[in-house]
Amino acid sequence: MIKLSTQAETQHDMQDEPTRRDFLFIATAAMGAVGVGGLAWPFIAQMNPDASALALASSEVDIGSLQPGDQVSVMWRGKPVFIRYRTEEEIAAAEAVEVSDLPDPAGRLASDEEALATNEARSVPENPALILMIGVCTHLGCIPLSEAGEFGGWFCPCHGSHYDTAGRIRRGPAPENLPIPQYEFISDTTIRIG
Repeated sequence: MIKLSTQAETQHDMQDEPTRRDFLFIATAAMGAVGVGGLAWPFIAQMNPDASALALASSEVDIGSLQPGDQVSVMWRGKPVFIRYRTEEEIAAAEAVEVSDLPDPAGRLASDEEALATNEARSVPENPALILMIGVCTHLGCIPLSEAGEFGGWFCPCHGSHYDTAGRIRRGPAPENLPIPQYEFISDTTIRIG
């Protein structure tokens, strides 16, 4: 006996099996997604920092040749960083200052963490004779002169800010101490800044 199928049964059987139209629809959508991704990739990739910016993210400095009284300046993120190997007299002068008398007794690190403005807090823990700070005046962004000013530290000639041998503001319009960047010793004589 021959069974005649109804239109509803025929449509039901056709929906269970993928048709050529379904395949073309999926293939076209997949190729469109790959094309959009291929076009978007250069726009996304151009937002990554270039090699020169990545090189500025951190800086390694060999301080093995520094002697007491020496200072080296290096560039980090477009700013000078002063690394000074202080003499015994400079350390004694920094320790003799009463922190409560300073214009910025709390001080700040470049990472915005609070730090005391004591000589010990501003010195490098691995070698207290070393001090490391960003060499930009906190008043208007000038570069202070080293071993100058009334306190033997740094002096900004533009507006007369005087910093002591620990990089703390002592006199002048600068509101804050010279900031200390993040750093770490990667060997006995090499510091990574940043």
